[in-house]
Amino acid sequence: MDSEAPYRRIAAEIRDRITRGELRPGDRVPSTRQITQKWGVAMATATKVIAVLRDEGIVEARPGAGTVVTTVTAASAGPVPRAVPRTVELTRDRIVRAAIAVADAEGLANVSMRRVATDLDVATMSLYRHVPGKDELLEFMADAVFGEQRLPATAPPGWRARLDVAAHLAWSIFRQHPWAAEVVSLTRPQAIPNLLHYAEWVLAALRDLGLDVDDMMQAHITLFGHVRGTALSLSAEVDAQRDTGMTNEEWIESQDTGMDEVFGSAEFPMLGHIAEVGFDFDLDRIFEFGLQRLLDGLAARFEPGTSPARPPAR
Repeated sequence: MDSEAPYRRIAAEIRDRITRGELRPGDRVPSTRQITQKWGVAMATATKVIAVLRDEGIVEARPGAGTVVTTVTAASAGPVPRAVPRTVELTRDRIVRAAIAVADAEGLANVSMRRVATDLDVATMSLYRHVPGKDELLEFMADAVFGEQRLPATAPPGWRARLDVAAHLAWSIFRQHPWAAEVVSLTRPQAIPNLLHYAEWVLAALRDLGLDVDDMMQAHITLFGHVRGTALSLSAEVDAQRDTGMTNEEWIESQDTGMDEVFGSAEFPMLGHIAEVGFDFDLDRIFEFGLQRLLDGLAARFEPGTSPARPPAR
């Protein structure tokens, strides 16, 4: 694709040479300087090429030899490892599901082509017959989880109810797969089919308000930004629990001494008052509060005279 990042395109070309056997295990791959000269790119781009290939487990730095093809890639052209029955076909769906399992259990940072191949007990290079690269794998993962729950075949009456349903569906998906919020971009639209169906639903609901394209898009991006933004905090909290072994409540309790000293000072009277009264920090409640106020704002902006609606019972 013409829009493909140069470092990804170059990495794919080198990867193809390895797959075809032009570069064998132990052979040196083009150096960063050679990459800049051959492909006419900056040194930073050339460095990213090598970093991608190294992250995928295809190349490794070897003292005195430079960056070479790893020995494990030799298995890519051979038979399927014995641990995987020959009757079990390696498919894109299996690869995506294995990657989702890693992300759900250990976070997005631990998802790599090498790690997924290890879990499937196949050679890393064999994954590229089904998935072009890690970036595409992440998008396939997001598409899969957004396909786990479907918007209702029959839309509820009214734009507000439709937006409420859509926002809660996205929140539910992020709740189950917090890492997905990191994959989906707000500023760089991705051709993720199930996410496009979501956008289509929201935009159709906003069209019923009689909005022009600019207002529709502003409202859609603002709504999804609220859902995704809150979900990013959810993702960060899941990572923090995994790293520290403590829940949010347990972590706050562990900070009591320092917090009491700060909030007890005259410098922060309002924070001191809140600490004294107590506040139940709950991301579900924060999400719901923000969503309903956002919908109130859209109603006030585009339906003057409309009273704030009471959120549906859940």
